[in-house]
Amino acid sequence: MKLTSTLVLLFFSLLLIAPAQDFSSMNGPAYCSMKKSGSRSLMQRPMNNNSGPKHSFDVMKYSLDVDLYNCYSSPYPKSFSGSVTIMFKVDSSLNSIRLNAENYSLIVDSVRLDGVSYTHLNDMLIIQLSRTYEVGESANVKIYYRHKNVEDYAFYASSGTVFTDCEPEGARKWFPCWDQPSDKALFDLTAKVKANVKLGSNGRLADSTLAGDFLTYHWVSDQKVATYLMVITSKVNYQLNIGWWHKLTNPADSIPLRFYFNQGENPAPVMSILPNMTTWYSQHFAEHPFDKNGFATLNSDFAWGGMENQSLTSLCTGCWDESLAAHEYAHQWFGDMITCNTWADIWLNEGFATWSEAFWYESYAGYNAYKNDINSDASSYLQSNPGWAISDPEWAVTTPSTNVLFNYAITYAKGACVLHQLRYVLGDSLFFETLHAYCADTNLKFNSATIGDFKATVNQVTGSDYTWFFDEWIFQPNHPVYQNTFNYQNLGNGQWKVNFFMKQVQTDASFFKMPVEVLIRFIDASDTTITVMNDVNFQQFSWTFDKQPVFFRFDPDRQIVLKGGSTMVGIGDDISTNTHSTLFQNHPNPAVDGTLIRYEINEPMKVKLEITDMIGIVLLKPVDAKQPAGKYEINLDCSTLAAGNYLYKLSAGNGIHVKKMVIIK
Repeated sequence: MKLTSTLVLLFFSLLLIAPAQDFSSMNGPAYCSMKKSGSRSLMQRPMNNNSGPKHSFDVMKYSLDVDLYNCYSSPYPKSFSGSVTIMFKVDSSLNSIRLNAENYSLIVDSVRLDGVSYTHLNDMLIIQLSRTYEVGESANVKIYYRHKNVEDYAFYASSGTVFTDCEPEGARKWFPCWDQPSDKALFDLTAKVKANVKLGSNGRLADSTLAGDFLTYHWVSDQKVATYLMVITSKVNYQLNIGWWHKLTNPADSIPLRFYFNQGENPAPVMSILPNMTTWYSQHFAEHPFDKNGFATLNSDFAWGGMENQSLTSLCTGCWDESLAAHEYAHQWFGDMITCNTWADIWLNEGFATWSEAFWYESYAGYNAYKNDINSDASSYLQSNPGWAISDPEWAVTTPSTNVLFNYAITYAKGACVLHQLRYVLGDSLFFETLHAYCADTNLKFNSATIGDFKATVNQVTGSDYTWFFDEWIFQPNHPVYQNTFNYQNLGNGQWKVNFFMKQVQTDASFFKMPVEVLIRFIDASDTTITVMNDVNFQQFSWTFDKQPVFFRFDPDRQIVLKGGSTMVGIGDDISTNTHSTLFQNHPNPAVDGTLIRYEINEPMKVKLEITDMIGIVLLKPVDAKQPAGKYEINLDCSTLAAGNYLYKLSAGNGIHVKKMVIIK
């Protein structure tokens, strides 16, 4: 059940007083979802006006210069002054540009570009240019502004800590920008702070200069950043440890791994594994893409989970946890290096990062550890599925509420399971080739991507069209519910036939096409696994063997983790392993108050007739005795049985026969 926004806010306000987090009962994606679904970054503006007007220019670079000096001293004001120089290139002829700039948070003092004027209304900064700019032209506009002393849930200042936290659309609260993930830009930050403050941001530290009590940091990102991933993280007397990771392509070259932490914390659990994690992700996705990386724990204003700011992830106080780190760090590839183009493409961020946590476990604990984590994700989805698709095209236009966009069951758990099922469908070789091709695509790397872009990569690598997979698992809600049946037939002369009938019965989604595996075990204890493509509903498959089958299982390794019904296939219409007995269809069928069941045995034998429900629970046992050869009729009283589908099973000697009957009222 979805919490109302009031309850969500109440819940997260209580969390603000929580101590350092205990991750013993919750994984990293769950903490990430809790944090982001409780985000209040959208509170100060109408939810139906998020995307703004048509975008006719491409921001190439943001250069920020902010004076945060006073924010670190009591009473810790949230006000600061700053300027942002925006370099933009024209995509279509224009004489004005529009930027997101929240009136609640920001005051625009002036705009510098020859002859321009501007208005700042309704959270939009509209700059009238001095002339018409044509396609391909570039210009720089410099905006002088102030941040008000208000709580806007994007810029935080308290007790000597100053940080930003912006997903999905909070950057517009601390500097004017085009605040959509599709328009990534280079980022240059100059920040003036107190001399006892350490400040981290995106990219590399170009320099820091001390003048009296004023310390100025200059951070430069040489790779493009989405606005929601641009970050300031700082604190008085911040602790800092630095490790190193050696590049795969050039082991003599290394990048710094920076760990900012609060007094009394121990970042060692993450510091010790991050080099190996960087190597594992680099080997399977693409080599680590940034000039540096790292993590920083914040204060109680950042109550839960993490935020994958590009090259400097934010964590909650004391949250030096492997699970959370594995999830957030994977975002450096999936979300940061390649960013979702719109919020309708959020699967490319959170689904991939959640899957990557399971994949990290595979690196040192094997496939079973990976699969156990995926199975846990599937259980979370199946227990809490709210019934919407992973991607809704409307989200590209109107940003949904955060408790929809970051719903754990859909965006995280189902998102990871869909990626696992793609791994199953493609096989490991093509799957990992696809991931690498996606990450290495020069048109996507350091840019944004749509789900369609990833699908195109899948199709290119495999040489096949997997539109069907994306349509059913990403763009439609819910999952298949199977009611499959099977039976064995003794053909004589040592030949046996296995019949398998596949049926999906879900009413809240259309048919799901999938390759499926079935395992058949034989009387000599050998077994075989067969893969077939279930591409239509009510589909039958048959196989003939020269030995007796004794066991049958659908999806034996639970590769289709997103499915309803039992993983044990229901018994079929007739399982006949003995030619010395015969079971006939009951009459009438459907039955109302009673029905006649007939059977025949050719020699004396022990006979048991049972009435069961569709999963095999015995409800009635009309016959349980040794009987001589002959024909038998049983008048079954159905008055005690509810309307529905039932099975009746005849066990005669070593043979078993099963048939279905229907009771109506």
